[in-house]
Amino acid sequence: MKTNENVNEFNVNAQPNFSDRCVASCRKLLAQLEDVKEQVVEEFRGRIEDHQHVLELAVNEAEALAWQTGFPQLFFPTLATEKASAVTGWHQRQRSLRERTSPMLIAA
Repeated sequence: MKTNENVNEFNVNAQPNFSDRCVASCRKLLAQLEDVKEQVVEEFRGRIEDHQHVLELAVNEAEALAWQTGFPQLFFPTLATEKASAVTGWHQRQRSLRERTSPMLIAA
């Protein structure tokens, strides 16, 4: 006859317990979010030249907002893309302003 220890040991090895499944699920979710983060940063990286750090901050902010929803895997891709687009727009406006003011600085 098996003792309770042997039965518990067998069950742990045969099926992961609830906490193991939760940890595995969380790790999977985190890996998925990290993949999306890398894809968004890679997509927008070439558009902003020397403001890479601002892009990374924007994507991190999107991740924080997504976690507040309770459904980060659903909201993060859209939020990250929106934030990255906003950074790209800001960068283009800054570049446009620099290009307009550069001739004035040279003339002065």
